[in-house]
Amino acid sequence: MKTLNIPISADDIRDLKVGDPVGLNGVMLTGRDSVHKWMMDTFIQQTRPPQGDDLEVYAAIKPLLDGGVIYHCGPVVSGLDTGDYRFVAAGPTTSIREEPYQGAVMGHFNLRGVIGKGGMGAKTLKACQEVPGVYFHAIGGAASLIAQSVKKVLGVYKLDFGVPEAMWVIEVEQFPVVVTMDAHGGSLHQVVEDNSRAALEALFARS
Repeated sequence: MKTLNIPISADDIRDLKVGDPVGLNGVMLTGRDSVHKWMMDTFIQQTRPPQGDDLEVYAAIKPLLDGGVIYHCGPVVSGLDTGDYRFVAAGPTTSIREEPYQGAVMGHFNLRGVIGKGGMGAKTLKACQEVPGVYFHAIGGAASLIAQSVKKVLGVYKLDFGVPEAMWVIEVEQFPVVVTMDAHGGSLHQVVEDNSRAALEALFARS
């Protein structure tokens, strides 16, 4: 297993290939549907003006995401009443929902890594080659195990989006992932889809 420290350099990203197991160390952010739409509408496409704490949050997260990683995760968090936050479960959520936004978000924030499950599409794969970045696949169904890699919750932004949709700032140690989309145009998800389609067409041809 390769170990990468966040922030991740472009050279380290280009050294990764589909199939590489990686342990991530450092600070990352969680972000799902609400976060990606907020980023896109407010700061990338600018279809809505900043409101409330938007500018303050943007200033705080921009350096964290530069060379950083965003995790598609809706965590279960304890300590909500005291502010002594701890991740109880931290499994990945399905990434394809963020496909309309992810490539633009990667480019705008200079993201090096996106973590989730299920893979993403052509826009994200193109951004992986251009930024450069990679898609890291995390194991679905291992939420409690993955949470053990979260050593500390450093803070939270946009808690008004709800606990699962907020941006949690977390410090991780040997966070286990596998590269399934790389900076060279490789996509394990596309290979599986192509092979499945070919097998299905072969079955139809024999029927």
